[in-house]
Amino acid sequence: MELGIYSFGDLAPRSGGEPADVARRLADLVDQVRTADGAGLDVVAIGEHHRREFTVSAPEIVLAALAGVTSSIRLASGVTVLSTQDPVRVFQQFATLDQLSGGRAEVIVGRGAFTESFPLFGHDLRDYDELFDTKVKALLELTRSRELPVVNGVDVVPRPLQPELPVWIGVGGTPQSAIRAGVLGTPMFLAFFTGPETSRGTAELYRRAGEQAGHDPASLRLASGGHMFVGRTSQGAKDDFYPYYSDYFSLHPRMRDGMPRGVYDEWLRAGLLVGSPQEVVDKILRHREVLGVDRYVGQFDVGGMPVAMTNRSLELFLTEVVPAVRAETA
Repeated sequence: MELGIYSFGDLAPRSGGEPADVARRLADLVDQVRTADGAGLDVVAIGEHHRREFTVSAPEIVLAALAGVTSSIRLASGVTVLSTQDPVRVFQQFATLDQLSGGRAEVIVGRGAFTESFPLFGHDLRDYDELFDTKVKALLELTRSRELPVVNGVDVVPRPLQPELPVWIGVGGTPQSAIRAGVLGTPMFLAFFTGPETSRGTAELYRRAGEQAGHDPASLRLASGGHMFVGRTSQGAKDDFYPYYSDYFSLHPRMRDGMPRGVYDEWLRAGLLVGSPQEVVDKILRHREVLGVDRYVGQFDVGGMPVAMTNRSLELFLTEVVPAVRAETA
């Protein structure tokens, strides 16, 4: 089973923490991914947001920096908000990243959790789904071409180093999105925050749609991911993480004052990946058991935690969780 981490470069929360220093935050992120690469982690995904609470609005630039300090970890976006981007340009950016990194690039495309990119780049939010559908098909046509792609009479260069640049579709649980991923025959990244049981139907829709469209079931890879924090002890992890997680959810329209502790505790009981190393191991294995995933990618730096706190959690993930999950799934 493949294991990884993802990040949006969260900055310090409104209610406290370290000052918002974009340069320092990005430098810390590069150091953390370098550490993960040295520990043999399989994949890192860098997401895209266009809000002041996050440092990463251009994940392909951060991934290019990571290519220069890592040797084996796969480098993915997570997600590229394709609805508001040019698929030809996305292909060129990630083909270039693939050449720079020795064939380690992947693109995870999605419609995005926030909508700021629509007015920012001059798109109508009412075209949310139509834009994504048109552009993902255009991107897949480029990545699946066995010849040098040509658009409007112009060569699309460079080619990626890999025979086919991997394109995943990121899904938050919308049934139509899962069906689309299956029909198109792409791998699917399924993001959710509690336990996998509520996502079982989404995974089944994806596989059924893929098989009905004639795709080889072995090609229908499924990954899962969500928020994650690992502490030395179960209760200590849950108590330490709560203030940052609560403040993170103040970005949500229904939780302007943060996540109530009662809601947080309910999410923990429902499978939020927070706890001791063994708890986190058990919850990842539950994803595999219920959904049949072959990759798990956890957001390891939610809510602008102090870097020392993030690094301790990452160390426990790399040294205790990852070896245990690999031993169980070998």
